[in-house]
Amino acid sequence: MLKGTLRRLRRIRNSRAAIGGPAVGTQITFRAEVMPGRETHERTFAVERVLTSGRIELANLQGEHTLTEFEPLPELGAGGF
Repeated sequence: MLKGTLRRLRRIRNSRAAIGGPAVGTQITFRAEVMPGRETHERTFAVERVLTSGRIELANLQGEHTLTEFEPLPELGAGGF
């Protein structure tokens, strides 16, 4: 019984839903190291789609991206990634 409870808690802790992430339409900013030489407003994009793999697609930018490429979201804090 305890093993089942621990497994369930581990599964919840490790799920992407428990980690959180940006919602569609959220403005997120690439870290300066990823896009050197660009101002903050040039590195900021809106989330267009959140994929089940945890990657995101951005409006006006091709490709899939991971949350580690972006500055921490305010609601997640620095340890959110």
